[in-house]
Amino acid sequence: MSDHLSALLAARFSDAPQVPADLEQVSSLQAIAGRGSCRSFEPDPVPLETLRTLGAIALASPSKSDLQQRDIVIVDDAEQKSRLLDLVSDQAWTAQVPSLVVFCANNRRQRHLHEMQGLEFANDHLDAFFNASVDAGIALASFVIAAEAAGLGCCPISTIRNRAAEASDILGLPDHVFPVAALAIGRPAAAPRSAPACPCGRRFTWTVSTRRQPQTSRPTTRSAPPGNPMQISAAPTFTAPATATHGQWTRPVNTACRNGKASRSSSATKVSALINPQRRSGRAGLRSAR
Repeated sequence: MSDHLSALLAARFSDAPQVPADLEQVSSLQAIAGRGSCRSFEPDPVPLETLRTLGAIALASPSKSDLQQRDIVIVDDAEQKSRLLDLVSDQAWTAQVPSLVVFCANNRRQRHLHEMQGLEFANDHLDAFFNASVDAGIALASFVIAAEAAGLGCCPISTIRNRAAEASDILGLPDHVFPVAALAIGRPAAAPRSAPACPCGRRFTWTVSTRRQPQTSRPTTRSAPPGNPMQISAAPTFTAPATATHGQWTRPVNTACRNGKASRSSSATKVSALINPQRRSGRAGLRSAR
């Protein structure tokens, strides 16, 4: 890719950062900065071994506490693929997807490890859902980067979650394993175009630490920057939010609750009651759906 990294970022962001000179020609960064989703593909499917290799690369990405709570299902059965694409048929472009992969969150594996050790699963609340789902999202992003580096085009299909139970039935997913997103993949019929994005400044910030000179006497306050009415304390103190402990987990107290008693919120609802409550058979892992 010949474009400088700064040019690629400027094409996407109205407030693109100033790129250090040593990063301008890093090809991997240029590829990510200039990428775009592909919704038009050549008809030939991606070879299975290519998909398996990309899946292995994706599963090499980080996971929370190395618990590896994600799985990748390669849908190489034509009937299953057709049934899954029917679930998202309101997006017309999906009808011609040559290859389909589904990224799943797997909270089953951690539960099974607890059972093997005779231990109670202590995190049976929303944290279990988030950890597995974020792990799946990391794998999805890593798969996309790897696939595009190999010359393939990709487009995530998040609307599969609108019919997650049906998708789980089609794939035969076991209890506590659920689809996070599907991914269309193939050879691009046309070069994907990068799309403008919201300004960087609205979506991330940074903190600045200022080294202070030693002082014989420390003032109680210091002046705020011009135009900023907020008075800044020289020795700020922070009050931790109140917490209530329920068994093995801790969450913030709802300060509006009466009589000082905190009730379990929806964040404590068992994942088993939310996702795949009845499916008990099947296996998870990097596998092909046949």
